[in-house]
Amino acid sequence: MVRAELLQLVKRAAVTPKYVVDEIAKEHNRTVLRLPPYHCELNPIELIWAQIKGEVARNNTTFKMKDLHPLFQQAVEHVTAENWKNAIRHAQSEEEKMWQIDILMDIVVEPLVIHVGDDSTSTESESE
Repeated sequence: MVRAELLQLVKRAAVTPKYVVDEIAKEHNRTVLRLPPYHCELNPIELIWAQIKGEVARNNTTFKMKDLHPLFQQAVEHVTAENWKNAIRHAQSEEEKMWQIDILMDIVVEPLVIHVGDDSTSTESESE
């Protein structure tokens, strides 16, 4: 099957799950954006979370659970609008890279696709 045929099969077989959070968001005129699983590089909050964890780790001198909460609060307060802008910009850059790779894959792989049953490539002896 060619890609278009496979995509049609996937669309027909796909089940669209219903989530409570989607209904709540819809009631408040909001949209839930879902990111592809296992692609943390597309999620800006992952960079912010790494920043927070790094700050906590650098400032953790006692290694006691009771001291982590204040360190965490302080690290969260140090997250700036500029940090968020940079994280979003980075995620957008990663997305653009993925689009470019996808385009290249289409260019490189498409000519390699063998269409089984395509009469234009068969010989007369094969059709007999």
